[in-house]
Amino acid sequence: MKKHIIGENGIGYTLGTDSKASFLVNSSGESMQASFHADELYYLDLELPEGTHYEIGRYGRMRWEYLKNHHRGEYIRLLLDGNLNEYLYEVDEECYQRMELLVEQMKAGAGITEELKVSDQMKWVGLRNNVRNSVEEIILKEFVYC
Repeated sequence: MKKHIIGENGIGYTLGTDSKASFLVNSSGESMQASFHADELYYLDLELPEGTHYEIGRYGRMRWEYLKNHHRGEYIRLLLDGNLNEYLYEVDEECYQRMELLVEQMKAGAGITEELKVSDQMKWVGLRNNVRNSVEEIILKEFVYC
């Protein structure tokens, strides 16, 4: 059998390894050797395209998990196109930028000021945490779980 073939559809195939494989198994002090022959099947020659590598933050990882579990087709399309990492990076960056903008807008609307921080620190912390949690809910709903 040939090691590499090209089908009528133009897709390349590679023959599974024809060599004999063996390994040792230690169970309850005994040494055993198992050996087997490869399956001699042809496998598709698929290669994922080279993509750029970005560090993915919290929201990018959350979006990845959501796509993988709930939008499998979109996840596989992005993965095979080599755009998954870049897409997740863009989602992550967009989430952080939107979060900064919304926090500043909501702080102004809620009356969270430096004067409040000086006069009543506990109230300032409570309001600030409330705004941050509200903004995070908005971000998750609009960008991550959509």
